[in-house]
Amino acid sequence: MQHRTHPLLSPVPGTQRSLESFHFGPAEAEKRVYIQGSLHADELPGMLVAWTLKQRLKALEDAGKLKVHVIVVPVANPIGLDQQLMDIPLGRYDFESVSNFNRGYRDVTDTVVEGLESALTQDAEHNRAEIRRRFIAALDEQPATTAYESLHLTQQRLACDADFILDLHCDFHAVEHLYTTPAAWPDFEPLARYFGAKASMLATDSGGGSFDECFTLVWEQLRERFGNRYPIPYGSQSITLELRGQQDVARDIAERDADAILDWMRYHALIDGEAPPLPALAYPATELAAMDFLRAPAGGVVVFHRTPGEEVKSGDLIAEIIDPISDAVHPVRAEQDGMFYARTQRRMATAGMIVADVAGHHAHRSGYLLAP
Repeated sequence: MQHRTHPLLSPVPGTQRSLESFHFGPAEAEKRVYIQGSLHADELPGMLVAWTLKQRLKALEDAGKLKVHVIVVPVANPIGLDQQLMDIPLGRYDFESVSNFNRGYRDVTDTVVEGLESALTQDAEHNRAEIRRRFIAALDEQPATTAYESLHLTQQRLACDADFILDLHCDFHAVEHLYTTPAAWPDFEPLARYFGAKASMLATDSGGGSFDECFTLVWEQLRERFGNRYPIPYGSQSITLELRGQQDVARDIAERDADAILDWMRYHALIDGEAPPLPALAYPATELAAMDFLRAPAGGVVVFHRTPGEEVKSGDLIAEIIDPISDAVHPVRAEQDGMFYARTQRRMATAGMIVADVAGHHAHRSGYLLAP
């Protein structure tokens, strides 16, 4: 194992933060995997799973069983981790820019494209290597003027040449679910099975410039521009694993999630050893454009009538919003059949607040598909 420190841009004199990465397996390995935890720094299950993986990967490396180079960043957001207000951690948004830490990553496609066609051949592996070289160079040229930008660019530079990128998150109160692209689904469907994902939502571009898509979208755009003339394989496949809810921080759960990731790596022959038989897929994959955010029609006390992990039908009562002054009771109902997979932890709703998420089957949204 190698431990590397990547200093971030200091926001003011006398302060310094860094991103810490841990590297396992042969550096010259043909395949690379990048795993990070808690990009939203108040989502700690991913941090514990990444720490658990560190211990397991070290043992596998010592036993000579790693056939892949793995980079683990257990604390992906030291900036957000330090954001505490009146004893409440607030790690989803950057205090300085008020930006979501998982939005607005750099798109360097135009820089990669400059002069690329003359370097492409009919050899797919040559093209992949050439594009990766240009991808790394393009990111190295990008300036960072704030600590937030420095964090983003450091993460992108660490992960941009990985074949598989796993971003470990969680929701407020939820069951196991994930987000990936339709192109990556065949690679990650076994992980969905080992993980026990109750919802698997697919989109090529969700519109937010999130960490997982800042890699895959480069390859998608290059395939769109040149794919009819040159073979361009996918250089990176990425996934966001949502490790249930914010309170699901426990050693036994983390061990189970680490097992799922390692079994998936065995399935793809990235680790020596036989992978367990694939479990049944808990719920079929659906389009992210078919997912519904159910919002409170008015402010009031939130009373839930269903629990995440339950399949619901259109019209089913999910929650009530109760105004204790006017006595008004506002129902929040499922808008289509699907899987109720996540809900708010708050019990006092403001008008328009997202109360629950349902993975449906009827695609009806477009453009920006993510929560704020």
